[in-house]
Amino acid sequence: MTTSDFNVLLVNNSEFLKPFAITLTKDVEEAKDLVQETLYRSLAYKDKYSVGTNIKAWLYTIMRNIFINNYRRRSKQQTIFDHSPNEYLLNQSSQGAITNSAISSINIKEIQAAILKLPEMFRNPFLLYNDGFKYHEIAEILKEPLGTIKSRIHFARKLLKNQIERS
Repeated sequence: MTTSDFNVLLVNNSEFLKPFAITLTKDVEEAKDLVQETLYRSLAYKDKYSVGTNIKAWLYTIMRNIFINNYRRRSKQQTIFDHSPNEYLLNQSSQGAITNSAISSINIKEIQAAILKLPEMFRNPFLLYNDGFKYHEIAEILKEPLGTIKSRIHFARKLLKNQIERS
């Protein structure tokens, strides 16, 4: 099949893609992007198309795969979109709001004191975890089993929570 024949076949069947894209995305603008990406991929991979294959089914498969891949990518990103009309509130701190830094510094000092009161076997793993080390790194540093490190950090959190709630 020549390139021009394939292009004609693609153009003749591209109108069927938009309703399917809207069904998948539930959004007209995303559907347009999905149709465009499907057409682009079909042109890029036209050598994969076998003559005699149902072109609509081939295009639907490409579209569905693109949609699934995009969905998986978005779910991994865990992006939160704010579509509210009050976008001016997003940067409210630059509007001149004044925070009470004295209270926050007192709270930080209380937390630091509570951490220092923890028994050493809980305090050391918790401090390393708080500094950004991963569980397996802490286990290597302290030469303890991974499960032990996880449970000690868990118990350190519980002890801190109880100490802070009492004060």
